[in-house]
Amino acid sequence: MIKELTSVKNPVVQSAKSLQTAKGRREMNAFLCDGEHMTGEALQMCPEKVGALFVDASAKERFSGLLAKAQPETDVYLVSRAVMEALSQVKTPQGIAAVCSLPESMPLSRQGKRLVLLENVQDPGNVGTILRTLDAAGFDGCVLTEGCADPWSPKTLRATMGSAFRVPVTFAKDGPSACGELKRLGYAILGAELHGQPFYQRSALPEKLCLLIGNEGQGLTDASLETCDYRFKLPMLGGAESLNAAVAAAVMMYDIMNR
Repeated sequence: MIKELTSVKNPVVQSAKSLQTAKGRREMNAFLCDGEHMTGEALQMCPEKVGALFVDASAKERFSGLLAKAQPETDVYLVSRAVMEALSQVKTPQGIAAVCSLPESMPLSRQGKRLVLLENVQDPGNVGTILRTLDAAGFDGCVLTEGCADPWSPKTLRATMGSAFRVPVTFAKDGPSACGELKRLGYAILGAELHGQPFYQRSALPEKLCLLIGNEGQGLTDASLETCDYRFKLPMLGGAESLNAAVAAAVMMYDIMNR
């Protein structure tokens, strides 16, 4: 059944709006994805997780194809432009948004052979970009420590461009404990650090591996570095002292996958 909502003070709207905050997402065990592309990815990859759809009433016909993909139990709301603007954090809302239930943390024992572990990567754009690149490069999953940006925040989700719905994510308390468990599961641990061995001069790597990317300013913690089987640095031939965390992760992932 399609319902109409015109007031931003409606409890349904207020509940959905609360998902813009980490507290709201925790309390409701859900997140809000905004825009045609993200909503389409949600309906394609996990339609059963989509609890509600909000569509600008003036754009109902334009989004009829997406609405047809909704499960029978999904609540569909035709809303005013004011409601759409309240739900969106972009300057010009596209006219559609979805509330999705949060996925459970993937046990490390069920992750694939090639992983990326992000230790205290705090910028939402970096976390989202790494998830998107990981998906594109063909890595299997991601591990996030408690100090990382929330992968389900609106800014991170926008940076993933839908890859958040395809990449299995494992949440870990910290890097050293996650690395310890990974080593017990047979993963080789590769740390990206400025004082490591030249990345392009490496010998063949094990098939089962996890690439560690550290905090934007501090890098990997000493405790995580101590767990590494390999420590690699990218060449800095110009004047820059380091690379952005997402860029460094992208360079390493693609090169690992292609040789």
